[in-house]
Amino acid sequence: MDFKQGRRILAMDIGGGTQDIVLYEEGQSPENFIQLVLPSPTVIVAHQLEKATRAQKGVYLSGTLMGGGRSVRALKNHLKAGLPVSARKEAAQTVKDDLEEVQRMGIKIQDFAPEGFQVVETRDVDLKSLQKALELYHVELPREIAIAVQDHGEAPPGQSNRHFRFEHWKRFMQEGGKISDLLYENPPEYLTRMRAVQKTAPAALVMDTCSAAVWGSFGDEIIKKEQHKGVVVLNIGNQHTFAALVKEDKIYGLFEHHTKMVDSEKLSIMIDKFRRKELTNEDVYNDGGHGCYIASHIPFGFNIVGVTGPRRLLAEGLGFHMVNPHGNMMMTGCFGLIEALKNKA
Repeated sequence: MDFKQGRRILAMDIGGGTQDIVLYEEGQSPENFIQLVLPSPTVIVAHQLEKATRAQKGVYLSGTLMGGGRSVRALKNHLKAGLPVSARKEAAQTVKDDLEEVQRMGIKIQDFAPEGFQVVETRDVDLKSLQKALELYHVELPREIAIAVQDHGEAPPGQSNRHFRFEHWKRFMQEGGKISDLLYENPPEYLTRMRAVQKTAPAALVMDTCSAAVWGSFGDEIIKKEQHKGVVVLNIGNQHTFAALVKEDKIYGLFEHHTKMVDSEKLSIMIDKFRRKELTNEDVYNDGGHGCYIASHIPFGFNIVGVTGPRRLLAEGLGFHMVNPHGNMMMTGCFGLIEALKNKA
């Protein structure tokens, strides 16, 4: 990184288990950046829903579309307990894009909270609370903001969201695969979660968590050294496992699967086939993953596999390199966001 005095950037990587936060300060080494690992917004919302379930209270979802996962599971448990749920239209899309399906689950769509209901605000980013916490330490939030979330996109009715998300990746690679194109000032209309983030943080540039992890891996000395030859970057997240064939600043292939459906043996087989450019879309999609795409006629190999992500111990013992950019693996995505924003400027 280039350390010049003055510029400050807030980078937030919003995952399924944690939200990882770095305050970049030009003139400081990464070791001295303020860094936080906090519960993810979906975990926070799940706690609020679980508390309402124990109290036998109806809940009303206000706010915007956000990541699901644990919060949606808590909401389903609330409904199973026979307790009522209503929601704003946008908040309800956290559960499903198809609001008719949401209503069939028993969730009522309405603009205002019914009397006596517990109001739970859905959002991926809460800058006010973060600022309030940091004020205790006399720290102000930077004005430049970059945020990463995983966005499946709003698939057309009847289309698999796994297929739809992967078509987005495939189209990106067919159009050149340049990593810098994955940082958005104005994300496409179908990337509804990113657009919801910009409603709560209007100044933010947004990126997918997977592409942020790839860019952040370049902060690892071994990956940086081998990047011009071709490397595999493997990000094993709490919910998704994502691998990319990368050379310099371009992605030439990738696959994405669900982490809960992957063990060490399966991962080893997939990565071996991926490196040899033999893994197919059917191999991954038919196994319950999102898919695989590899550009044709790649004239170089991918000898180094760098692993990052909170579930990276799945790759332990496979002979891969454990990525550790600037000495902190948990901040890989944040370091990627910082470099992406600096590159754009």
